[in-house]
Amino acid sequence: MSATLEAPPRVAQAAALRPDFAEHPYPTYALWRSQGPLLWSDAFFGGAWLLTRHADVEAALRDPRLSAQRTGGWVMAAAEGQRSEFLPFQRLFARAMLFLDAPDHTRLRRVLQAAFRPEALAPLQPWLESLLRAHMQAHADAGTFDFMAAVARPVPARVITRLLGAPDSMSDDFMRWCEDLAVFIGAHAPQPHHIRPAQRSLLQMCDYFERDLLPQRRRHPQNDLASLLLQAEARGDVAAGAELLAQCAMLLFAGYETTRNLLGNAVHALLSHPEQWQRLCERPDLAASAVRELLRYDSPVQWTGRRATCTLHWHGQTIERGDLVLPLIGSANRDPERHACPDRLDIERPQPGALSFGSGPHVCLGAWLTQLEGQTVLRLLAQHWPGLRLAGEPRRNGNPLYRGWQYLPLTVA
Repeated sequence: MSATLEAPPRVAQAAALRPDFAEHPYPTYALWRSQGPLLWSDAFFGGAWLLTRHADVEAALRDPRLSAQRTGGWVMAAAEGQRSEFLPFQRLFARAMLFLDAPDHTRLRRVLQAAFRPEALAPLQPWLESLLRAHMQAHADAGTFDFMAAVARPVPARVITRLLGAPDSMSDDFMRWCEDLAVFIGAHAPQPHHIRPAQRSLLQMCDYFERDLLPQRRRHPQNDLASLLLQAEARGDVAAGAELLAQCAMLLFAGYETTRNLLGNAVHALLSHPEQWQRLCERPDLAASAVRELLRYDSPVQWTGRRATCTLHWHGQTIERGDLVLPLIGSANRDPERHACPDRLDIERPQPGALSFGSGPHVCLGAWLTQLEGQTVLRLLAQHWPGLRLAGEPRRNGNPLYRGWQYLPLTVA
């Protein structure tokens, strides 16, 4: 960000959201990039600045003047005068590491980061491959099946359940709770009917952790994330109560939501580009490169949010203290100034680096876990089910932030 002396008025409202924005955001992003790097829109959270280009999105994610602490106004605006009803939700929601700045964010991230390093996750690989084969084999022989229900939803749920230390029997509850949260977090104009199910699910999730899993792990520690957090609580690195519960909920939500949408988006994109799918089937060793490109091509997270902590002058506009700024990750990943022919899928594209996992201090803690799951799924599908084909009409999830599929019918030819 470069400071200027003048403070011009805000720009005109950005192009209105088209009715099909959640289904087809990329033409809108292209229009916004052509209009400018920084636009004001009333369509997001009652008013927000939109950053449309890669360089500015990355700069914003690294700028300490833009705070991740943004839940108060967001939740209370959705409450529409019923604030007391949603105070329990806000109390927990605001303590998640995703919505904290340094030094609290740094402290909590230090507790968890070792558990998500590649060497820590490597022992998961054989179990993950076995799990995927079981889920695919149960459906591939039955003709047409829904990939989301067969693989993309249950596999990430089982993975994060295992890492937390919860029993497999909790996976269905975990998926339901996370999906209610995703509807609220993903709404660009959230209303009470979005937040009520989210609050109910967050409270149920935290009640499970507080009454069941955490007491078990206090009595019998294991090599899992719940035990890791309890050890940090004992050292004073994680506060008991809301902070501890919020991290458990955050790990569950983040470990499930991004990965399920990556898997669905990746498989749909590959099968919609048969030449790319064929290339992967011929060379399954391209799975890692394919996942990186698919994350760029159709990011499972389309934007994030920050609050200005001071008045900023940027691109000839004045961002006031307290203004909401939305770095548009999905737009940045299709910026032609960063990626040549950005609307073309190429699983062997030289990677200058996309922003699907963010950048700076809040870069996604579980990025390697999500990539590991994505690589494993694509490699095994290409090796064992090269005849996979789209079958019927898929259905998007309708979530403009957490872009993914609700229903993705496939068949094995």
